[in-house]
Amino acid sequence: MGEPYVGARTPRREDARLLTGRGRYVGAVRLPGTVHAYVVRSPIAHGRLLGCDAKAAWAVEGVLDVITPGDAPDLRLPCVHLSPGQRLQSYRVLDDAIRYAGQPLALVVARTPEAARDAAELVDLSLDELPAVVGTERAMRDEAPLLYPEWGTNVLTDFTMGDEDCAAFVEGAAHVVELTFTMGRVSPHPMEPRGVVASYADDELTVHISSQAPHQVREHLAEAFGLSHDRVRVISRDTGGGFGGKEHVYPDEALICLASMRLGRPVSWSESPGDRLVATLPARAAVHRGRLALDGDGRFVAMYVDLVGDIGAHPSNVGASTFAVTATLLPGPYRFDRVAVRVRGVVTNTTPTGSYRGFGQPEGSLTRERLIDEAARRLGIDRVELRLRNMLGPGELPYTNRVYQRYDSGDYPHALRTLRDLVTAVEKAPVEKADGRRRGIGYSCHVETTGMGPSKEFRDAGIQAGGYESVFLRMEQDASVVVSSGVVSIGQGIETALAQLAADRVGVPIERVRVVLGDTAATPYSSVGSIASRSLVVGGGALTRAAERLRGKLVALAAHRLEAAPDDLEIADGVVRVKGDPAASLTLRELATSAWRGWDLPDGVEPGLEERVSYDPDAYTFAYGAHAAAVAVDPETGAVEVERYWVVNDAGVLVNPAVVEGQIRGGVVQGIGQALTEEIVYTPEGQPITDYFLPTTREVPDIEVVMLETPSPLTPGGMKGVGESGTIGPPAAIANAVAAALPEIAGRVTDVPLTPYSLWSLLAGVAEI
Repeated sequence: MGEPYVGARTPRREDARLLTGRGRYVGAVRLPGTVHAYVVRSPIAHGRLLGCDAKAAWAVEGVLDVITPGDAPDLRLPCVHLSPGQRLQSYRVLDDAIRYAGQPLALVVARTPEAARDAAELVDLSLDELPAVVGTERAMRDEAPLLYPEWGTNVLTDFTMGDEDCAAFVEGAAHVVELTFTMGRVSPHPMEPRGVVASYADDELTVHISSQAPHQVREHLAEAFGLSHDRVRVISRDTGGGFGGKEHVYPDEALICLASMRLGRPVSWSESPGDRLVATLPARAAVHRGRLALDGDGRFVAMYVDLVGDIGAHPSNVGASTFAVTATLLPGPYRFDRVAVRVRGVVTNTTPTGSYRGFGQPEGSLTRERLIDEAARRLGIDRVELRLRNMLGPGELPYTNRVYQRYDSGDYPHALRTLRDLVTAVEKAPVEKADGRRRGIGYSCHVETTGMGPSKEFRDAGIQAGGYESVFLRMEQDASVVVSSGVVSIGQGIETALAQLAADRVGVPIERVRVVLGDTAATPYSSVGSIASRSLVVGGGALTRAAERLRGKLVALAAHRLEAAPDDLEIADGVVRVKGDPAASLTLRELATSAWRGWDLPDGVEPGLEERVSYDPDAYTFAYGAHAAAVAVDPETGAVEVERYWVVNDAGVLVNPAVVEGQIRGGVVQGIGQALTEEIVYTPEGQPITDYFLPTTREVPDIEVVMLETPSPLTPGGMKGVGESGTIGPPAAIANAVAAALPEIAGRVTDVPLTPYSLWSLLAGVAEI
């Protein structure tokens, strides 16, 4: 077989079609008789829809249908993640109660996209506008307008995680650092916008959609329309990025399906660039009031965080679970005697918030790592040494943190020391930088949850889904291998990684492996799909077990025919042979053909070469990393440039190091955007300001990545997740670097993004004093 495939930098097989224009995206779906839809959205943030006059829209040539709230009064979508006491567990697809600007109010369908758009502009909305409430602080005031008057509050959920006596430990500590952090609302920005082509014929609904979770989309659409699940097929071949924003079905996407069912013909829709900031779910918006308590020796005693998260107009598919995940990972890689986090999810007149790469973990890292740096500054302790003093060592793992997470394996101090050595080597290099800017280097460390999967834990945590993955693995008569998995390709290289696993574990050339993904009619059920850094951990874990079984059957068949003991056989170069006696062998093709014909089988062995395996993890796996950023700050303007960036990361066994490095670098770029430039801002009336600044090549420095490899003892194959690793560290590392560069305002560097205006204002305030 030559060199193993697992661990090799195998080129991504999907790139051949993606880079030559043969990608299988929703926008390329062409069905006979397709018509086009346009969504009519609310221009106001709060109020009621009193009427929807579509007479002028119907007069536009080519208009085929106009759907208003009265046409779908009972069409609802569920919240999958439910928090304690959550006051709302599903929401209407079309609602005459308006709670955010951009909320879908109607759908127009026409023969051409242009006619649909022109007609949509003629729909006359009669609106009764109410005062809007923007920002969680305002929403919790007694006099705030109520989005759901029957609740008597704007608080959707309120619960505490961790130690009940944490506050007492904080109060009794020798040193307490208290800071309040605000995280701006950021938006997923995949290259491919959301899109749907729905076709209803012969009582069956077929949906082509850009999605991270096609089986979940099928399930929710079937329930919403009262269809049996076998009558809904969802296809999501190539998805041009998701980042969490495509992990469920949206109201506007459900409307496209409704239109197809009403018309009996295919209906196509794609989200326009102008709608993305009001329609695709953003994330991150939260305020943390954190307190870090230390004893006289600089040992972490306790941490208490009061977390208020902005839910938006209604709970999305994930509800307040992003904020709960923040809570569970707030302790990071450190020891604490006590930790507690109060979590409140608050509704506001803004777009509902949902998933985004990192899922609450960048926010937790920012709070914890800034508190640690500020403690080091106030106590006069080296910030790296303070971390190492309190960091869990490899001999303490597995370890259950104070908020119920059981870390599996790793060497956290080694990662931080490796990072410090990288930074120190650069710091010692003489570089002339007489440009008037102030420079600093910041660190951050994290532990991240990956391999989201234990079904029992899903149930206990209020997640209405299963966490296992299944794989169909088949060797055909010609000894080619087909892998069918419920996870999907969203740009993360999973197609290549699964092929590498199958080739390695079965013992065939990778060119003989085909991977089938993204079609609910052809792949096994996956309840939550490709989210939460789980595709390779859980889907790959299932494949590893299936491949071991298939390989075992091949060896057993050969042992029967060669009259040899299975332990004396090996698979190499397309044959099963006796070790040390290559002449005593059978080709894989011979064995596969015989197996499918039912010839020469041992007693009790069924014909065929096919394995179906489900893997339901016993627990989550925990990757970890250490990040450092070197920044230059212009004190005259507040502008920040990230000049260097370093990452040391451990994601267990690396199936494809090149893919892993790409995932980390891409995540770091997104983290830089959150730290410095990206934020959706609203006016007091609930109108989003559409200026949104993604990082460009000018904002992204060289990113040096060092990868460690501590296998997970839990996952078959030892893999951990890496899809979100890069996003978690940058906001904290960059904020710490800015604080180091500007010590006079270090204690006030608490909010992201760190825009030039925000830093200039802080510096100006110090100057006035």
